[in-house]
Amino acid sequence: MTDLPAPTAAPKLRLWPILAALVLGLLLGVLAHGRVADGSPVVEAARLVGSLWLNALRLTLVPLVFSLVVTGVAAAVSSHVGGRLGRRIALSFVALLLLSAVLAALLGPLLLDLGPSPDLALAPTARVEVPAATAWILGLVPPNLVNAAAEGAIVPVVLFALVFALAAVKLGHEAAPVLGFFKALAAVMIRLVQWVLVLAPLGIFGLAFVLGATTGLGAGAFIGWYVVVQIAVTLTLAALMIPLALRSGVRLSAFAREAAQPLAIAASTQSSLAALPAMVTAAARLGLPERSAGVVLPLAVALFRIAAPASIVIVTLALARLAQVELGLLQVAVIIGLATLNTLVIAGLPNQITFFAAYAPPALAVGVPIELLPIFLAIDAIPDMFYTVTNVTADLAVTSFVSRDAAEGPEEATS
Repeated sequence: MTDLPAPTAAPKLRLWPILAALVLGLLLGVLAHGRVADGSPVVEAARLVGSLWLNALRLTLVPLVFSLVVTGVAAAVSSHVGGRLGRRIALSFVALLLLSAVLAALLGPLLLDLGPSPDLALAPTARVEVPAATAWILGLVPPNLVNAAAEGAIVPVVLFALVFALAAVKLGHEAAPVLGFFKALAAVMIRLVQWVLVLAPLGIFGLAFVLGATTGLGAGAFIGWYVVVQIAVTLTLAALMIPLALRSGVRLSAFAREAAQPLAIAASTQSSLAALPAMVTAAARLGLPERSAGVVLPLAVALFRIAAPASIVIVTLALARLAQVELGLLQVAVIIGLATLNTLVIAGLPNQITFFAAYAPPALAVGVPIELLPIFLAIDAIPDMFYTVTNVTADLAVTSFVSRDAAEGPEEATS
């Protein structure tokens, strides 16, 4: 995970030009709505630009997801954090990330229903058919993985990558060249994504113009409400982290006082890593054992982005509403599982670089079109501050919970 930083010489992606392109594209599209036919040269030209850019992103999806899952799972399984503390860290991270996805799956539909009507849908109403149990299970192990990936069956690809990583770790040093290859492949794919994202304002402008021209004001209203839903679910998640800290014996007033500085840094920088030194100081002032807090906090910043699973689920639900795709319980369960897994295996990489790799697989897995996914990448700059504040709150809360609990037990080596 942290072994795969973005290449240092890569171009820096600025989100505000992307957001400006989204707003301008939507505005011009809305103004053209009713005046320009859907198949007019202007709309078709915008669709061509947006589709070319989106296809360039989709081209990297399978190799990027596969290599990130392989390297991420291998790094997690071979981690040197062991003993009682290591087990509690792993269980706490996975359980809370799963809680994040489940919370979004419960609140998301209710809140989205309160917003604009899905009359702005881009496709006829459809329902994703739930296959028979035997067909669904057989689909998880296709006879040809390449064909499955070409047909958009992302779940078998992810499952194979998981098993592949476990087998590689089991082999030890014999599999080191293979893992090295996938680490290099991930770095190459990330660089390609960075190059494609340089053209993001142009591609997103095209997609936004087509959306506005074909749906009118409904598109802007829905996207605005989506931002409200993301912020509401994210802040609810942050509030749920407070009892976790209090359970460890930390007083609410003390936690609020010591968390104030890390949260201020998180809100201003939108970076959990930038807030890490302040979090270390806060943990010490809260009286958390340095032996465990010094292990938990860096791992939490690197691997534990609790707002991410909820955000992935909300985006998938919003895309489904845009396309009027009705999702059953099985599809929602798949979304929850992939949102949790993707958060773990892509942690430590910049959000704009991994956005497509993290958010596309759940949608593809349940048959939701991803043509408008870049729109949500553009608008992500607005709720991103709330994501970071929630992540830092959760980092401190889970560190308090795990450290206090570990301190009650016998001393164990953590490496």
